[in-house]
Amino acid sequence: MTDLRRPPTEREALAIQVAVARLRTGIVAVAMGTMGGLILFLATAWLLIRDGQNVGATLGLLSNYFPGYSVTWPGAFVGLVYGVLTGGIAGGAMAWIYNRIAHRS
Repeated sequence: MTDLRRPPTEREALAIQVAVARLRTGIVAVAMGTMGGLILFLATAWLLIRDGQNVGATLGLLSNYFPGYSVTWPGAFVGLVYGVLTGGIAGGAMAWIYNRIAHRS
């Protein structure tokens, strides 16, 4: 039986590093940024296509955080940019933190 309190041997540490995948921060940032931008753009476009009374009252609250955003076609493109930036920063931070925790020696 192995004593879990002792530090891993060099061979064990190498096996753990090989087993735990390392996230590429740039790739995760691009992927999350693309998803964030598309989701915000498509949500705005969906509301505009649906039309109706009081369109996008809830989604329009994002203008408190994203200056220039509104539930309009130009606002959809502004939202696309904000979604890419926000998603990219969040994805990059998530991958960076994961790598720091997972590969701590």
